Amino acid sequence: MRYLDPKNDLTFKKIFGEHPHLLKSFLNAVLPLPPDGLIESLTYLPAELVPEVPLFKFSIVDVRCVDTQGRQFIVEMQLLWTDSFKSRVLFNASKAYVRQLERGEFYEGLQPVYALSLVNEIFEPALEEYYHHYQIVHSQHPDRQLEGLEFIFIELPKIKPSTFSDRRLQVLWLQFLAQIKDGSETVNEAFFGVDEIREALKLLEESAFSRAQLEYYDRYWDSVSTEKTFYADAERIGMRRGMEQGIEQGIEQGIEKGIEQGIEQGIEQGIERGKAEGERAKAIDMARSMKKDSLPATTIARYTGLSEEEIEAL
Repeated sequence: MRYLDPKNDLTFKKIFGEHPHLLKSFLNAVLPLPPDGLIESLTYLPAELVPEVPLFKFSIVDVRCVDTQGRQFIVEMQLLWTDSFKSRVLFNASKAYVRQLERGEFYEGLQPVYALSLVNEIFEPALEEYYHHYQIVHSQHPDRQLEGLEFIFIELPKIKPSTFSDRRLQVLWLQFLAQIKDGSETVNEAFFGVDEIREALKLLEESAFSRAQLEYYDRYWDSVSTEKTFYADAERIGMRRGMEQGIEQGIEQGIEKGIEQGIEQGIEQGIERGKAEGERAKAIDMARSMKKDSLPATTIARYTGLSEEEIEAL
């Protein structure tokens, strides 16, 4: 038996975007919900039009839903991580929280919003924990909380095979996402001991997909690989240019304040300038590729952040 990777747009949405009972099992296991506050049933919400992170159209997969209590849940699979994603998650959750009220309604009607981000990269290398739970709490009394928004980030690569002995449902669901790769033929036997995970495994069987679906599955991975390449190349080019310019500027300043101090400042400024130039270089590369595909300038501008005039000049 061959399985597809559950982190792909096609498979993730097939499991969690089409089967609310599987999503309910997953969220009840993964989210920090109290025993008396577990999700009883879910209704899917339409995907909202939110600002895209430039160049990362394909590396984010999301599912949105609401339960019988009115609580909203935003579940995102993030295949490529940058620091800007934290701001994006904060924006999306805050927007969902605010949009609950119509004009003239009481604030008491607001229900909590949970933002769950499943990240396929390590973004906290200094920490051993893979589970990061953020709340709005009193700085001196963390037990006192402003309820309404909660954020959970999970680093999937930190979930190792050595944790297979842990049969908690949370760990099993996360192992399901982290350990199953494209073309896997064997999986953890413990998965078959949980009805919902066993059903999710059945949905991952390669034979369950049509040829057209498998072609989409492959194209999605190609798109993600392209985004990673653009990001890495542009970041490397931008950093090098910024470092060179920054060091030159720092040396000039160092004539007055000391060569050593000037180079140090130049490197710092170069890094910042390099990051900015790297982002712009990524946007330009993506715009050129999209122009080759005959996409309109308005669409290219929306996804890259460049102006239509800049796009026409490429």
